[in-house]
Amino acid sequence: MCRNIKTLFNFEPPATELEIRDASLQFVRKLSGFSVPSRANEAAFNQAVEEVAATARRLMASLVTHAEPRNREVEALKAKERSAKRFGTDALS
Repeated sequence: MCRNIKTLFNFEPPATELEIRDASLQFVRKLSGFSVPSRANEAAFNQAVEEVAATARRLMASLVTHAEPRNREVEALKAKERSAKRFGTDALS
């Protein structure tokens, strides 16, 4: 899985359209191997991004959980702490 694709489900506030599109773009980039497609592949690439984003929206709308929504700031801090532990850097910088 792409490291840049973040979990989007069960957050308060919910994921934005931009977050869903960005995750979809990263997914299509990973699958295709293109960070920027050629003109010949641009239409297919953009269509794939839109289709993945639509599927992601439907998926998140249909998922059910009884867990409390996660807090973005708390999750970001946890990620920084994991990164600091992994790479030996200061988590608060």
